[in-house]
This record gives sequence, structure tokens and C-alpha cells, in this order.
Amino acid sequence: MGKHLRPGQAHVQPTVIRRRAAIAHPAGAVVSGIQACHADLERARRSLAGLSLGDAFGDRFDGPPGQVRAQLQRRELPGGPWRVTDDTMMAMAVIEVLSEHGRIDQDALAHRLGTRYLREPARGYGAGAHQILARIAAGEHWSRAARAVFEGAGSMGNGGAMRAAPVGAYFADDPARAAREAARAAEVTHAHPDGQAGAVAVALAAAWIANGTRRPELLFERVLAMTPAGDTRTVLQRAALLSLATPVTEAAARLGSGRRVLSSDTVPFALWCAARHLGDYQAALWSTVAGLGDRDTTCAIVGSLVALAPGVLLPADWIAAREPIDGL
Repeated sequence: MGKHLRPGQAHVQPTVIRRRAAIAHPAGAVVSGIQACHADLERARRSLAGLSLGDAFGDRFDGPPGQVRAQLQRRELPGGPWRVTDDTMMAMAVIEVLSEHGRIDQDALAHRLGTRYLREPARGYGAGAHQILARIAAGEHWSRAARAVFEGAGSMGNGGAMRAAPVGAYFADDPARAAREAARAAEVTHAHPDGQAGAVAVALAAAWIANGTRRPELLFERVLAMTPAGDTRTVLQRAALLSLATPVTEAAARLGSGRRVLSSDTVPFALWCAARHLGDYQAALWSTVAGLGDRDTTCAIVGSLVALAPGVLLPADWIAAREPIDGL
């Protein structure tokens, strides 16, 4: 549900050839920059696949809490097709820009976000997103459009974070750059620093997971090392101290689960859920949706992260239930 408080689908060919220098990999092999860029894009696509599936899954539980809890208790999969929301639409725009430029070109991203919005405005965009993207699509520069909400302060919502994991996956070999590029991707629609901080945190988590971690208890240490100060970081620090054995409903009550659609009440809970079930995609999503709140976005973020973990496969029956997405 596209995320501003907040304050189409073309196949993307992996054509990036900009990072040509030879890159040494941990195993000692040296690959060309072209090969490395293909690998980078494949990681980003894997994250997008997990994001889109989590997005569509979570959105199908957007009903009254009592009804949703009954479904969750029965582990009752909703009927298909599962339609994706703006979370996936905006993440696809990010992938297209990375494919074409090998980095976050903010003008190109703004253009693609505006184009996708005009093509399908009924994908669940929030009120702030409608306002910003309509301005961008009408030709206003993104830097002005992003400050047209919340009396010029910009959005501190969770929309920048929900599309950040593919950026972290793409730049997994350079976490500092992953953080910078994620902030740039968020800034196009989220002028407030805390809206960007959520994107940085998610991208850092994605980069760390994509590098093959098997120690989920270290996730918050890596994320907090580079997440800038602000409300999101403050709640991340609380999440880091919360045992992964805590019941998910209690975690949602302590951290928030997106009910305010802010970065600070969405990202810490999503990262905690990802760490809790890092090796099990289905368990991670069932646990996340049980926190209620902004279900499509928390599930999109968790799905985009857990899909990057070693050995994780996306469930075939869930993919069959999701609406077809070209290239995934």
C-alpha cells in the first residue's frame, strides 16, 4: 500500500556493462566487470522476486483483524490471483534503472516511477505517493515534488524502504555504496532524512544477507553500523535487543508493524521478522503477516530479504497464485 505518510511490466534485460574493472571474489576467482554486473543484477532480481511474492501475499490479508487472525490460525492460503501493489511497481522501476545505468540515476528513476504510476494508479498508492508521483508525471522535478508534502519536510514514510532491498542486493559487495545508493533511490520520493534512513537500513540488511550470512543474530549489528541517526535508528536499536523468540504479536506491539506507515514503525519490525526466520521464506511471511499493520509492505520487505538467504527457495504454489510478472 504505497507508503507515504507517507511522511505494465516490461522484461528488464541484464545489459549493464558499466563496471568493467576486474573484481576479485572471496573464493579467489577473478571475473570481468561485465560478468560481475550480471551477477549483481541477478541478485537484485532474486530480491525483487521475493519482494513481489511477499507483497502479493501480505495484501491478500488486508481484512478485519478478527478474520485475518482466523485465517492465520488455520494457515489458510488466500485464493488467487494474488495481485501485487505499488510496492512491486516501484521496485521494478528500481531494477530497470540499475539494469540501464548500473547505479541509481535519480532523474531516470523519477521518470520510471511517474510512468508506472500513470499506467496503473490503482495499485494501492498512498495519498502522499499519489500527490508526489502525479507531480513528477506532470513534469515537475522530483526534488520539488518530494517536498510538496508535509509542509515541505517531505515524507518519512516506509515507501523508500519497501523498494530498497534490490539496491542492497545489487551492491552487496560494497555495503557503504549500497547505503548511499539506497538513500538516493528513496530521496526521489522521500525528502525527509528518516524516510531515507529506512531505505538505508533495508539495503544494508540485504547486502549482508546476500553475502551468505548464516548468523541472523548479527543482522542488527551490521545494519546499525551505517544507519543514520533518527527515529528509525532508535527503534532499530530496540529491535536489536528483542529476543528472536519473542511472540510476533508482542514484537509488533513493541516495535510497530506499519500501522502509522512510517519508516520507524515498519523497518525495525520487518528486519526483526527477517532475522527470526532467515532460512525459511514461508515461515518468515506467515510470521510477518501475523503482526498485522501495513501487511503488504512488511511482507514485501521481509520477502525481499529472506529470498537472498543461502538455500532459500520461493514456494512454487505461491508463485503460481501471484499474478504473472514478466521477467520473474
